[in-house]
Amino acid sequence: MPSLTFFTVFGYLLALVAAVHLLSLRKNPASTLAWLWGILLFPYLGALLYWAIGADRLRRKRLRRRAGFAAFRRDRLRGRNQKALESVPPEDAGLARVLARLTGIPPTGVDSLRLLHTADAFYDALLARVEAARHHVHIQFFIWREDEAGRRLRDALVAAPRRGVVVRVLLDEIGSVLLAASHFRELVEAGGEFSWFQTISPLRRRFLFNLRNHRKVQIVDGAVAFVGGMNVGREYQGLDPKVGPWRDLQAELTGPVACALQESFADDWFYATGRKVVEACYYPESAAPGKFPCLVVAGGPDDPSAPMQTSIVAILAHATRRAWFTTGYFVPNGVTLIALQLCAARGVDVRLLITEKTDHPGLLRIGRSFYDELMAAGVRIFEYSLALNHTKAAVIDEDWLLVGSANLDNRSLRVNFELSTFTRYPAAAAELAARLEEDFSASTEIIPENFARRPRFERAVEATLRPFAPLL
Repeated sequence: MPSLTFFTVFGYLLALVAAVHLLSLRKNPASTLAWLWGILLFPYLGALLYWAIGADRLRRKRLRRRAGFAAFRRDRLRGRNQKALESVPPEDAGLARVLARLTGIPPTGVDSLRLLHTADAFYDALLARVEAARHHVHIQFFIWREDEAGRRLRDALVAAPRRGVVVRVLLDEIGSVLLAASHFRELVEAGGEFSWFQTISPLRRRFLFNLRNHRKVQIVDGAVAFVGGMNVGREYQGLDPKVGPWRDLQAELTGPVACALQESFADDWFYATGRKVVEACYYPESAAPGKFPCLVVAGGPDDPSAPMQTSIVAILAHATRRAWFTTGYFVPNGVTLIALQLCAARGVDVRLLITEKTDHPGLLRIGRSFYDELMAAGVRIFEYSLALNHTKAAVIDEDWLLVGSANLDNRSLRVNFELSTFTRYPAAAAELAARLEEDFSASTEIIPENFARRPRFERAVEATLRPFAPLL
């Protein structure tokens, strides 16, 4: 039967191409082996799944804005970055240098940092900044819903270009798959710009279904920025009855850090549209380096060195007193697992706040399969069930806090485009620590003896799902 022969040959050719592509990515050995077996044993299904969720690297031409600037401007920026580094206490200066080298982003500074613990507080703060904007508003989210929250922010953005403000909106086309581009038609007609961050675009030879831009960053006039884990939608306000209560965090930052975050947005905008945001007016100079030192941590599949992953390892290696993390999803890879274990073994108070109420129960079960190893090293684990806790943040020692879009899972640390800020800001660190203390008290702490008595069925499910951890 010629047709059967054709499809058989086609299936194995598809598998061969997928296998060659897989090996060229130089993924970690466990993930490579798992995908290779799947591709070879199931030529059609394995290869199709690989192209859908397995490819986790892309090459893109990056926007190097500063390359075209005058020498005196580069020297001024270099001097300001050095001043920012000098403001870091001596005991933390080594970590700042390491993070800057790992991420390729020089140290910067923050004048003020405000933690926004609810979506209502975040939306109100963002709308106020948009309405007060004088030059530009840059908006980037992973998810945008066409509901009350989405329409309210869109309408505020539509009004901005009518008074002469430049507006650019960038959304991930996978995260916002249910949103039609026509939602922003009025914004475009008013003079604003909208684009998808496309990793699926046959006309541009992009077929990467697995890669997502998970960053949530908003910049106003190059002076104010928001970063964190919140998207735009009524579920983030706790108004979706299917989801119920929701906990999250966004930070409002002012100072030179806004320009560093602008660099990230400009890179993503250039990838999405081919248009450059390089004019000096988008990167206003600041006479001072900022009152508090800050490191911007950015990572994505376009950087094989995995700066988000290595930065977390460096932060854990540096911690001396405490390392408290809260994460929406917890699926550690081997590197993260060892870093957490070593940190706790050194006597550091390592705690993980993991949401028990989740929209991905399979991921929760995979994460639980690692609890025994972590608790044996001294890591304390708490499961929070009063709400879906989507917060991605950490308190390190007394004065440092990490706020951004990255979870402690393999996807965030190695596959997604993510963005976080690591800031030495004592007041905000104390505020976040106090909130985490409340959450720990309201959670169920996983006790090794009790955890060992969980039903055999649960243990079997965890053991069955754990091999999929490197693929997620």
